[in-house]
Amino acid sequence: MLRWLYLSLGLIACSSFLGESSLQADERILVEKLLHLRAEGPPEWSTFPAQADSPALEYAFSSEAANPHEYTIRLRQQDVKQSWSLTWNGELLGRLERDENDLVSYFALPAGKLKAGENRLNIVQDKGEVDDIRVGEIALLPQSRSDVLSAGRLRVEATSDAGEPIPCRLTVLAVNGALQTTGAVSSEKLAVRTGVVYTATGVAEIPLPAGRYLVFASRGFEYSAPSGAVVLAEGEMASLPLRLSRQVDTTGYVACDTHVHSFTHSRHGDATVEERMLTLAGEGIELPIATDHNVQIDHEPFAQKMQVRDFFTPVIGNEVTTDRGHFNVFPIKAGAAPPRHQLGDWKLVLDDIFRTPGARVAILNHARDLHRGVRPFSPSLFNPAIGENTAGWAMRFNGMEVINSAAVQTEPLQLLHDWMAILNRGYHVTPVGSSDSHDVSRFIVGQGRTYIRCDDSDPGAIPVDAAVNSFLRGEVLVSYGLLVEMTVDGKYRSGEVAPVPDDEVRVALRVQGPHWAKASHIQLFANGLLLREEAITPSHGLPTGVLWEGDWKIPRPAHDVHLVAIATGPPVTDPFWPLAKPYQPLSSELQLVSLACSGAVWLDADGDGRQSSARDNALLCLARSDGDLTRLVEQLAPYDAAVAAQAADAWHTGQGSLLQKDAQAIWTKSAPAVASGFRRYLDAWKAGEQARARE
Repeated sequence: MLRWLYLSLGLIACSSFLGESSLQADERILVEKLLHLRAEGPPEWSTFPAQADSPALEYAFSSEAANPHEYTIRLRQQDVKQSWSLTWNGELLGRLERDENDLVSYFALPAGKLKAGENRLNIVQDKGEVDDIRVGEIALLPQSRSDVLSAGRLRVEATSDAGEPIPCRLTVLAVNGALQTTGAVSSEKLAVRTGVVYTATGVAEIPLPAGRYLVFASRGFEYSAPSGAVVLAEGEMASLPLRLSRQVDTTGYVACDTHVHSFTHSRHGDATVEERMLTLAGEGIELPIATDHNVQIDHEPFAQKMQVRDFFTPVIGNEVTTDRGHFNVFPIKAGAAPPRHQLGDWKLVLDDIFRTPGARVAILNHARDLHRGVRPFSPSLFNPAIGENTAGWAMRFNGMEVINSAAVQTEPLQLLHDWMAILNRGYHVTPVGSSDSHDVSRFIVGQGRTYIRCDDSDPGAIPVDAAVNSFLRGEVLVSYGLLVEMTVDGKYRSGEVAPVPDDEVRVALRVQGPHWAKASHIQLFANGLLLREEAITPSHGLPTGVLWEGDWKIPRPAHDVHLVAIATGPPVTDPFWPLAKPYQPLSSELQLVSLACSGAVWLDADGDGRQSSARDNALLCLARSDGDLTRLVEQLAPYDAAVAAQAADAWHTGQGSLLQKDAQAIWTKSAPAVASGFRRYLDAWKAGEQARARE
């Protein structure tokens, strides 16, 4: 029986083996339960206790004999983000897998490493940021690692509704619910990681330890995720058929991931370019953009090599990685010289990007993440109330990531609000969902995705020019576990300008998702301001894949506005598609959600046939006021707070301080929407001043 002693250097457990014969006959439990480790500092997440069990794990035991051949150490790990070493008697055996998922790992213990006498197993964090992990359920097995992982074999055959083989992801769970290491290896047909096998054909023969397993087949957001339980005996070959069904109707929309990496060409992450081809096909991405750092890679030959070219149309792109931010650029002609990422200045970089042969799209990536000491949308550089860079950096990108599933924000909707503010500023920017995946499984390719309105009848022959045209017009839907569509007056969709002939505007909304997704809330924004919202409750009688439908009527606006619908729901936690925790958290509190947003539909309330931004209307009011603040706030009375915020900026930067007493006496007594807009602008302006003073 184990006895636990808490010492300053870690958690020490003591037990004794009964001898070599017992080791050969059966596994030995070393650590029975999961232990919470944290090297130092406060909890990484509020879901962890304030006090960890220990900063490290040390297990001490005695053995009557050495191991005559390779043995195996099996353990379970959870929430491992940083590097943790596993040592045996002071020698490095390996490192825990850097993966926040719950998984079962196996380490080879070479012959003779188990000593007669005392032995010690240690798990210690190498270095890095605060990392709360759970590790335990450790056992020593008297067989080699390869023998343990190949005791039995499971043949899985996944097919489509039509009964045909289909690329997919297979997820294998142990009886405790953790991802189970398999004996499979990556090949021309398989991409393999712990508990995960992507198959190009829907078929995989998976070596496994003897035991009980639950196996899922999945194919990204649009498909079901059937599962089957298997009991596998030593030496047995078992079979499991699974049928995938298409559940989310995306007819007329192409599934695009604008941010796709491989280790081969970006040199971090773990997916080789060949494995990447299999994951793209297995997650149902139809238009993947190759965006390795400062290089332009053509995935065409790799897709051909892996025999998955019929399932998607590859596009050459580039993540132009500068000292001041990252831009995804596409489509790029084969053989073109890469844009000069060393230029730094956004104007120079973007000028060079748009001079690159073929390049028409430049997406600002993960704008609230810190890279090389720069956070593009930090308070010192960006005013979120008006959607403007306050340092004068050229905002000439025409797309912006509002969800990056590998770099989730602490506040899930923050980038969506930033994007709507940028529209208010008058910039024509398309919202983007992407995965930024560098891995086979840790961050799933295509989890964040953009649906572009375009002919999708043949995934292997997507009309790229037409897709780019639609993208630039804003004819998109952004998906991260949900999909929301908005139609205005029965006709107008994302990227379009709708006339407003009547006193009311009809807005039809539909939220979709597979059976394993849930929606809980729907919101409608006008110029980034919440106009209406509703809780979503489960409904019966809806078509497969439809989670909610609604028809709303809103009053005719007094001026042009853009409408955006946002749907949210609980996070997907299923092991075949779990949503990641924030990449650079600003808080230990977790606010994980599934989400989706429509593109913008512009309401042409003034009937001039074009979309007038909040900035346009603010400048119109400023011109009519002849430089008089009292007249300005009177002119602004019919307008919303978004227009008022733009007017506040124009006045404050061009006419005089809004913080002066006489100015405050005027705008603080204005119409509520006007005062709210002025206050929002000044709060953001003050935050920027304070941030710059600290630098």
